Amino acid sequence: MKVKFLLYSFLLILLGSCSSPKTRVDLVLVNGYIVHLEDGKITNENVYINEGSIYGIGTEEDFPNMEAKEEIDASDKYILPGFWDNHVHFRGGSNLIEDNRKFLNLFLANGITTVRDAGGDLGKEVLQWRDSINKKELLGPTIFTAGPKIDGPDPTWKGSLEVSNKADVLKALDSLTSLKTDFVKLYDSRISSENYLFAIEQASKRGWISSGHMPFSANFKEAVEAGLNASEHLYYVFKGCSNKEAEITQLFSDKTIGFREALNKIIASYDEEEATKTIDLIKKHHTFVVPTLHIMHTLSYLDEEDHQNDPYLKYFSSEFIKTYDRRLNAALGATDKSIKDRKALDSTFRRLNYRLYTSGVSLLAGSDCGASNSYIYPGVSLHKELAVLVSTGLTPLDALKTSAYNGAAFLKKEEEYGSLKKGKVSDIVLLNDNPLENIKNSQDIFMVIKGDKVLKKEDLNQLLAN
Repeated sequence: MKVKFLLYSFLLILLGSCSSPKTRVDLVLVNGYIVHLEDGKITNENVYINEGSIYGIGTEEDFPNMEAKEEIDASDKYILPGFWDNHVHFRGGSNLIEDNRKFLNLFLANGITTVRDAGGDLGKEVLQWRDSINKKELLGPTIFTAGPKIDGPDPTWKGSLEVSNKADVLKALDSLTSLKTDFVKLYDSRISSENYLFAIEQASKRGWISSGHMPFSANFKEAVEAGLNASEHLYYVFKGCSNKEAEITQLFSDKTIGFREALNKIIASYDEEEATKTIDLIKKHHTFVVPTLHIMHTLSYLDEEDHQNDPYLKYFSSEFIKTYDRRLNAALGATDKSIKDRKALDSTFRRLNYRLYTSGVSLLAGSDCGASNSYIYPGVSLHKELAVLVSTGLTPLDALKTSAYNGAAFLKKEEEYGSLKKGKVSDIVLLNDNPLENIKNSQDIFMVIKGDKVLKKEDLNQLLAN
């Protein structure tokens, strides 16, 4: 009997020694509310993170042999992908490099872990920042950049690639290829309709993703059919809703009318049937639209709202803030009719945005922050954009989708970003309250995780201080 007991004890010890070994990960967020952007479901689970990626999501029962180097209690916190600002600018010349570099801190402090740089004149610096961030040598959001914009001769923005003919277009695209930019950004100040459409077609042939303003000398529907992947701002979609677009396009091309007169004609000729055709075409070609409603509202009401004591002004040099003067002075010096017209257009664009949303068009949340865009501050302006989107009729869930979820889809980065799933980059934000109940809760940030870097509240405050 004693021999049997000893044998039995030995077997138990042997079996115990053969149990599954522990799996070690860097970090676990325990007992948080996971916000699934795909369908709006919220589950109470743990998030396991290792080497900057999500190892798994589930309960302790799902991962019985998991052991983490660091454990963070996420009880009563809402966990979702880090925010994306899908339209930012790094620009202003060499004197404003440090101001622009400060954007990186402001983005992260506001939970923005990825930005889409829509072109500027600090291409060299932005590419350096992008690569240093990717190598974890510099702390900042992931940057997907267009590099210099493509425009016509004597362009509005410095640093743009000037194109006068098809050969110039091909040369510009070659230049972007050598710079290893992430997409192509087209601008509308001087480029001809022919070169604009040719640039879209050639970018598509090279496998490039394209976005842009659109010259009023080009037909919006032609640009969509040529392969434009995203329309920045609502002016151009709005133009496509006119039943006299062809006529207005020709008058503008002939320089018979200017931008403001063309816009007035578009407003007067808005047509519901034409709007339906344009929106159906946008959906057919899976073209994204970047509404940028917060900047539209801010600039429309510069005559009424005093920004001189805005708290975010303290983060920038006087030289940077001076770039705001052009738009401010134009607004303050406008005629009563111009002021009335721009406020009416702001309301019109809000209604158009709701029409696009209810029609199933994919929207991208972008703030258009950067030098010269008055009082649109990096970081916080993305949250204001989300709030405006909700005010036009989007649900908080669908507004949140326009940030990381749709941003990843537009840049074809869904395998790495956009939602919380195993294998995706662990760019994560933890909120103190439910953003699906109130979109303003997107600003109530408890913690940000950027890959393998944990940024607690004191770290976020330090980013703001630097």
